Amino acid sequence: MKRLFALLALSGVFGAVAASSLTVYQDPNCGCCEGWAEHMRESGFEVKTVKTNQIWAVKERLGVPAELGSCHTAVLDETGQIVEGHVPASVVTKLLNSSNTKGVAAPGMPLNAPGMGELDGNLVTVDFKGRPFSRD
Repeated sequence: MKRLFALLALSGVFGAVAASSLTVYQDPNCGCCEGWAEHMRESGFEVKTVKTNQIWAVKERLGVPAELGSCHTAVLDETGQIVEGHVPASVVTKLLNSSNTKGVAAPGMPLNAPGMGELDGNLVTVDFKGRPFSRD
């Protein structure tokens, strides 16, 4: 049994989220961004928020494709990977385990996403090349 837990820990099944932190850049007038940040905290992430009136400049600096834009942008502190919009925490964990993926997005303001509404199995997140990354 100890060997199984050791293998799971080494594979990242445990601990991938426990030590993960992110910085969220958001418009100071947007309430749904805080809902998403709370979802991430409840999922075990440490979240720092930075309110800025220059959110589009932040997105451009970080390389977020304009067509994938949403109301907030997060940077995973450990890897520098980008999370655009209302991406579920489980997808962020998947991103952490996909080191070749620069970022993922839930474009626009999907009503079936954390911070906006309930997941319904139909939320599609995409990587920064526009390819499907997950469905939740």
